[in-house]
Amino acid sequence: MPTTWFITGTSSGFGRLLTERLPARGDRVAATLGRTGALEDLRAEYGERLWLARLDVTDIGQVHRAVDEAFKALGTIDVVVDNAGYGVFASVEEATDEQIRRVTDTNLLGSIHVIRAALPHLRAQRHGRILQVSTAGGQTGYPNFGYCHASKWGIEGFCETAAREIAPFGIGLTIVEPGATPTGFGSSLETAPVMPEYDGTPAGEVRRAITTGAFNLPNDPQKIANAVIDLVDSGAAPLRLPLGSDTYDDVRASLVARLAEHDSHRDVAYSVEKDDPGNRNLP
Repeated sequence: MPTTWFITGTSSGFGRLLTERLPARGDRVAATLGRTGALEDLRAEYGERLWLARLDVTDIGQVHRAVDEAFKALGTIDVVVDNAGYGVFASVEEATDEQIRRVTDTNLLGSIHVIRAALPHLRAQRHGRILQVSTAGGQTGYPNFGYCHASKWGIEGFCETAAREIAPFGIGLTIVEPGATPTGFGSSLETAPVMPEYDGTPAGEVRRAITTGAFNLPNDPQKIANAVIDLVDSGAAPLRLPLGSDTYDDVRASLVARLAEHDSHRDVAYSVEKDDPGNRNLP
Protein backbone atom coordinates (compact mmCIF):
# COMPACT_ATOMS: atom_id res chain seq x y z
CA MET A 1 0.00 0.00 0.00
CA PRO A 2 1.45 3.43 -0.92
CA THR A 3 2.80 5.60 1.88
CA THR A 4 2.08 9.33 2.09
CA TRP A 5 4.92 11.63 3.14
CA PHE A 6 5.19 15.29 4.18
CA ILE A 7 8.74 16.61 3.67
CA THR A 8 10.23 20.03 4.37
CA GLY A 9 13.28 21.42 2.60
CA THR A 10 12.84 19.52 -0.67
CA SER A 11 14.63 21.83 -3.11
CA SER A 12 18.00 20.12 -2.56
CA GLY A 13 19.91 17.56 -0.50
CA PHE A 14 18.17 14.70 1.25
CA GLY A 15 14.77 16.33 0.85
CA ARG A 16 15.17 16.43 -2.93
CA LEU A 17 16.47 12.86 -3.07
CA LEU A 18 13.49 11.54 -1.11
CA THR A 19 11.09 13.54 -3.26
CA GLU A 20 12.62 12.01 -6.39
CA ARG A 21 12.46 8.43 -5.13
CA LEU A 22 9.14 8.17 -3.34
CA PRO A 23 6.68 9.05 -6.13
CA ALA A 24 8.68 6.83 -8.48
CA ARG A 25 7.75 3.82 -6.36
CA GLY A 26 4.10 4.87 -6.07
CA ASP A 27 4.11 6.85 -2.81
CA ARG A 28 2.49 10.27 -2.44
CA VAL A 29 4.59 13.23 -1.29
CA ALA A 30 3.59 16.62 0.09
CA ALA A 31 6.81 18.49 -0.69
CA THR A 32 7.43 21.92 0.83
CA LEU A 33 10.20 24.29 -0.12
CA GLY A 34 11.09 27.93 -0.47
CA ARG A 35 10.62 28.02 -4.25
CA THR A 36 7.99 25.65 -5.65
CA GLY A 37 9.44 26.10 -9.13
CA ALA A 38 12.44 24.03 -8.07
CA LEU A 39 10.31 20.87 -8.28
CA GLU A 40 8.25 21.60 -11.40
CA ASP A 41 10.13 18.88 -13.28
CA LEU A 42 9.02 16.28 -10.75
CA ARG A 43 5.44 17.54 -10.64
CA ALA A 44 5.24 17.26 -14.42
CA GLU A 45 6.45 13.68 -14.17
CA TYR A 46 4.40 12.45 -11.19
CA GLY A 47 1.24 14.55 -11.27
CA GLU A 48 -1.11 13.90 -8.36
CA ARG A 49 1.49 11.88 -6.49
CA LEU A 50 3.37 15.13 -5.78
CA TRP A 51 1.67 17.96 -3.86
CA LEU A 52 3.71 21.16 -3.58
CA ALA A 53 3.57 24.12 -1.23
CA ARG A 54 5.84 27.03 -0.47
CA LEU A 55 7.03 26.96 3.12
CA ASP A 56 9.41 29.02 5.21
CA VAL A 57 9.61 27.10 8.50
CA THR A 58 10.51 30.30 10.36
CA ASP A 59 6.97 31.59 9.64
CA ILE A 60 4.77 29.90 12.26
CA GLY A 61 1.51 30.80 10.54
CA GLN A 62 2.79 29.48 7.24
CA VAL A 63 3.87 26.23 8.90
CA HIS A 64 0.39 25.58 10.27
CA ARG A 65 -1.29 26.49 6.97
CA ALA A 66 0.97 24.22 4.93
CA VAL A 67 0.54 21.27 7.30
CA ASP A 68 -3.23 21.72 7.58
CA GLU A 69 -3.64 22.06 3.81
CA ALA A 70 -1.49 18.99 3.14
CA PHE A 71 -3.57 16.82 5.48
CA LYS A 72 -6.77 18.22 3.96
CA ALA A 73 -5.61 17.57 0.40
CA LEU A 74 -4.14 14.13 0.98
CA GLY A 75 -6.41 12.86 3.76
CA THR A 76 -3.78 10.87 5.63
CA ILE A 77 -0.08 11.52 6.03
CA ASP A 78 1.94 8.59 7.30
CA VAL A 79 5.41 10.12 7.59
CA VAL A 80 6.52 13.66 8.42
CA VAL A 81 10.14 14.38 7.51
CA ASP A 82 11.39 17.50 9.31
CA ASN A 83 14.33 18.23 7.04
CA ALA A 84 14.59 21.99 6.34
CA GLY A 85 17.84 23.43 7.63
CA TYR A 86 20.23 26.37 7.55
CA GLY A 87 23.95 26.30 8.27
CA VAL A 88 26.50 28.80 9.55
CA PHE A 89 30.21 28.03 9.23
CA ALA A 90 32.06 30.31 11.64
CA SER A 91 33.68 30.27 15.04
CA VAL A 92 31.43 31.22 17.94
CA GLU A 93 32.97 34.71 18.01
CA GLU A 94 32.80 35.35 14.27
CA ALA A 95 29.10 34.64 13.56
CA THR A 96 26.75 37.62 13.40
CA ASP A 97 23.70 38.06 15.61
CA GLU A 98 21.47 37.72 12.53
CA GLN A 99 23.10 34.40 11.58
CA ILE A 100 22.68 33.06 15.10
CA ARG A 101 18.98 33.97 15.10
CA ARG A 102 18.40 32.45 11.67
CA VAL A 103 20.04 29.11 12.47
CA THR A 104 18.04 28.87 15.70
CA ASP A 105 14.79 29.99 14.06
CA THR A 106 15.20 27.46 11.24
CA ASN A 107 16.80 24.36 12.73
CA LEU A 108 15.35 24.48 16.24
CA LEU A 109 12.18 26.55 16.37
CA GLY A 110 11.19 25.76 12.77
CA SER A 111 11.52 22.03 13.39
CA ILE A 112 9.55 22.30 16.63
CA HIS A 113 6.73 24.19 14.88
CA VAL A 114 6.47 21.57 12.11
CA ILE A 115 6.17 18.78 14.67
CA ARG A 116 3.63 20.70 16.74
CA ALA A 117 1.55 21.51 13.66
CA ALA A 118 1.51 17.85 12.58
CA LEU A 119 0.72 16.27 15.95
CA PRO A 120 -3.03 17.06 16.16
CA HIS A 121 -3.51 15.38 12.76
CA LEU A 122 -1.32 12.39 13.61
CA ARG A 123 -3.09 11.91 16.95
CA ALA A 124 -6.49 12.03 15.25
CA GLN A 125 -5.52 9.29 12.82
CA ARG A 126 -3.84 7.29 15.62
CA HIS A 127 -0.73 6.48 13.66
CA GLY A 128 2.22 8.15 11.99
CA ARG A 129 5.97 8.60 11.93
CA ILE A 130 8.08 11.69 12.43
CA LEU A 131 11.64 11.69 11.10
CA GLN A 132 13.67 14.60 12.47
CA VAL A 133 16.77 15.16 10.37
CA SER A 134 19.74 16.07 12.55
CA THR A 135 23.45 15.32 12.10
CA ALA A 136 26.34 13.75 13.97
CA GLY A 137 26.56 17.29 15.34
CA GLY A 138 23.42 16.65 17.35
CA GLN A 139 25.50 14.61 19.79
CA THR A 140 29.08 15.73 19.27
CA GLY A 141 30.86 18.92 18.22
CA TYR A 142 33.18 20.20 15.50
CA PRO A 143 34.97 23.58 15.30
CA ASN A 144 33.15 26.29 13.32
CA PHE A 145 29.77 24.58 13.66
CA GLY A 146 28.92 25.79 17.17
CA TYR A 147 25.62 27.43 16.26
CA CYS A 148 24.51 24.52 14.08
CA HIS A 149 25.29 22.28 17.05
CA ALA A 150 23.33 24.51 19.40
CA SER A 151 20.26 24.07 17.20
CA LYS A 152 20.75 20.33 16.61
CA TRP A 153 21.48 19.47 20.25
CA GLY A 154 18.39 21.49 21.10
CA ILE A 155 16.09 19.72 18.64
CA GLU A 156 17.43 16.32 19.71
CA GLY A 157 16.59 17.10 23.34
CA PHE A 158 13.12 18.23 22.30
CA CYS A 159 12.61 15.06 20.26
CA GLU A 160 13.69 12.79 23.13
CA THR A 161 10.90 14.25 25.24
CA ALA A 162 8.35 14.36 22.41
CA ALA A 163 8.98 10.72 21.46
CA ARG A 164 7.97 9.57 24.95
CA GLU A 165 4.91 11.80 25.05
CA ILE A 166 3.47 10.80 21.66
CA ALA A 167 4.19 7.06 21.71
CA PRO A 168 0.84 6.26 23.41
CA PHE A 169 -0.93 7.71 20.35
CA GLY A 170 0.76 5.29 17.97
CA ILE A 171 3.21 7.92 16.72
CA GLY A 172 6.88 7.02 16.38
CA LEU A 173 9.71 9.56 16.27
CA THR A 174 13.21 8.92 14.96
CA ILE A 175 16.14 11.36 14.90
CA VAL A 176 18.10 10.72 11.68
CA GLU A 177 21.80 11.62 11.98
CA PRO A 178 23.63 11.69 8.63
CA GLY A 179 27.35 12.25 8.65
CA ALA A 180 29.37 14.37 6.23
CA THR A 181 27.83 13.86 2.81
CA PRO A 182 28.26 15.64 -0.56
CA THR A 183 24.71 16.97 -0.89
CA GLY A 184 25.55 20.59 -1.69
CA PHE A 185 24.74 21.68 1.85
CA GLY A 186 28.35 22.64 2.46
CA SER A 187 28.34 25.08 -0.45
CA SER A 188 25.24 26.76 1.01
CA LEU A 189 26.80 27.33 4.43
CA GLU A 190 26.93 30.99 5.37
CA THR A 191 30.27 32.30 6.56
CA ALA A 192 31.35 35.37 8.47
CA PRO A 193 34.42 37.62 8.33
CA VAL A 194 37.38 35.58 9.52
CA MET A 195 39.17 36.68 12.67
CA PRO A 196 42.95 36.10 12.28
CA GLU A 197 43.16 35.26 16.00
CA TYR A 198 41.54 31.89 15.20
CA ASP A 199 43.85 30.96 12.32
CA GLY A 200 46.11 28.79 14.46
CA THR A 201 43.27 27.12 16.35
CA PRO A 202 41.12 24.07 15.53
CA ALA A 203 38.62 26.47 13.94
CA GLY A 204 41.29 27.60 11.48
CA GLU A 205 42.35 24.03 10.74
CA VAL A 206 38.81 22.96 9.86
CA ARG A 207 38.32 26.08 7.74
CA ARG A 208 41.44 25.28 5.71
CA ALA A 209 40.39 21.66 5.29
CA ILE A 210 37.04 22.69 3.83
CA THR A 211 38.53 25.45 1.69
CA THR A 212 41.14 23.13 0.16
CA GLY A 213 38.78 20.19 -0.28
CA ALA A 214 40.67 18.07 2.26
CA PHE A 215 37.59 17.73 4.50
CA ASN A 216 36.41 14.15 4.08
CA LEU A 217 32.83 13.52 2.88
CA PRO A 218 32.69 9.71 3.14
CA ASN A 219 28.98 9.06 2.74
CA ASP A 220 26.78 8.37 -0.28
CA PRO A 221 23.64 10.58 -0.28
CA GLN A 222 21.74 8.06 -2.39
CA LYS A 223 22.40 5.32 0.17
CA ILE A 224 21.32 7.60 3.01
CA ALA A 225 18.01 8.33 1.26
CA ASN A 226 17.52 4.60 0.72
CA ALA A 227 18.28 3.86 4.38
CA VAL A 228 15.61 6.36 5.49
CA ILE A 229 13.03 4.76 3.20
CA ASP A 230 14.03 1.27 4.35
CA LEU A 231 13.58 2.31 7.98
CA VAL A 232 10.01 3.47 7.33
CA ASP A 233 9.24 0.33 5.32
CA SER A 234 10.52 -1.85 8.17
CA GLY A 235 8.05 -0.37 10.65
CA ALA A 236 10.84 0.09 13.21
CA ALA A 237 10.97 3.36 15.13
CA PRO A 238 14.31 3.69 16.96
CA LEU A 239 14.89 6.99 18.73
CA ARG A 240 18.03 7.58 16.67
CA LEU A 241 19.40 6.33 13.37
CA PRO A 242 23.12 7.10 12.81
CA LEU A 243 24.01 7.10 9.12
CA GLY A 244 27.68 7.11 8.15
CA SER A 245 30.84 5.68 9.61
CA ASP A 246 31.85 9.17 10.72
CA THR A 247 28.58 9.63 12.62
CA TYR A 248 28.88 6.24 14.24
CA ASP A 249 32.55 6.61 15.23
CA ASP A 250 32.47 10.27 16.28
CA VAL A 251 29.26 10.01 18.30
CA ARG A 252 30.41 6.82 19.98
CA ALA A 253 33.74 8.41 20.95
CA SER A 254 31.87 11.43 22.31
CA LEU A 255 29.49 9.29 24.34
CA VAL A 256 32.33 7.20 25.80
CA ALA A 257 34.28 10.32 26.77
CA ARG A 258 31.20 11.97 28.28
CA LEU A 259 30.37 8.86 30.30
CA ALA A 260 33.93 8.63 31.60
CA GLU A 261 33.86 12.27 32.67
CA HIS A 262 30.38 11.84 34.16
CA ASP A 263 31.52 8.85 36.23
CA SER A 264 34.57 10.76 37.46
CA HIS A 265 32.23 13.19 39.26
CA ARG A 266 30.18 10.53 41.07
CA ASP A 267 31.56 11.24 44.52
CA VAL A 268 31.08 15.00 44.37
CA ALA A 269 27.60 14.53 42.84
CA TYR A 270 26.48 12.39 45.78
CA SER A 271 28.25 14.63 48.31
CA VAL A 272 25.74 17.47 47.91
CA GLU A 273 22.68 15.45 48.93
CA LYS A 274 20.86 16.10 52.17
CA ASP A 275 21.96 13.94 55.09
CA ASP A 276 18.67 12.02 54.75
CA PRO A 277 17.88 12.19 51.02
CA GLY A 278 14.95 9.78 51.18
CA ASN A 279 13.63 8.43 47.94
CA ARG A 280 15.12 9.85 44.78
CA ASN A 281 12.42 10.87 42.31
CA LEU A 282 14.55 12.79 39.87
CA PRO A 283 13.62 12.53 36.17
